[in-house]
Amino acid sequence: MSNSPQRLMGRSALVVGGARGIGGAIARRLATEGARVVVADTEVEAGTAFAASLGGPDRARFVETDISQKADAERAVAEAVTHFGGIDIVVQNAGIYPWTLIENIEPDEWDAVMGVNLRGTYLVARAALPAMKAKGYGRMIFTSSITGPRVTSPGHGHYSASKAGINGFIKAAALEFAGYGITVNGIEPGNILTEGMKAGRSAAFIKGMEDSIPLGRLGTPDDIANAALFLASDESSYITGTTIVVDGGQTLPESKDFRLTPS
Repeated sequence: MSNSPQRLMGRSALVVGGARGIGGAIARRLATEGARVVVADTEVEAGTAFAASLGGPDRARFVETDISQKADAERAVAEAVTHFGGIDIVVQNAGIYPWTLIENIEPDEWDAVMGVNLRGTYLVARAALPAMKAKGYGRMIFTSSITGPRVTSPGHGHYSASKAGINGFIKAAALEFAGYGITVNGIEPGNILTEGMKAGRSAAFIKGMEDSIPLGRLGTPDDIANAALFLASDESSYITGTTIVVDGGQTLPESKDFRLTPS
């Protein structure tokens, strides 16, 4: 990938779930590369402040968005079209991940996870499609996960199903949208050291996770943002219908005894 700056100059982007964490890192990376960015999130105070940190209203804007709702998805896209003259890049990063064993998941909780993670993916793609079709250009990027498509753990039945569903949607959308000059891809993060993980997990837990990763560290939000930048740029113009796994090699070992001591 080229190290030249401003590779997204003249582009407009919508980052859903962009107020903090991985989404915030993606929004900041796209803005740094010249894109005008709409930050969409349910967190109004954090989202408003974060968008302001990216520049004035001619560079970045915030719109309160529950991406599981059709009207909200359409309003978020309209924010970019109205104020930035169109929409070139969509990143759907919003996701929820309650921990509940399958036997205890109530239908309402199942529906809530699917609503944000999977329905939200479909709704924002559908909302952005007309503007991208009119332009003959688009980059759609969806945050999936290694959890579901490749691995899982107890308590994440609904989350795993939603993320596996995102990967299936990526393939279908990529095929349907290819003729309009629109690429559709995803990112499968491994364990990423976000603010939430630092606050909610013990040092011992984090160390145990690090020990399971061949590269010896958890990922950072910037690791995911770098992958998103590549998929948002023209450097990925011949890539569609696939995902990039960003997990430090976590999904590679056959067993926990995988480390070699260099001699």
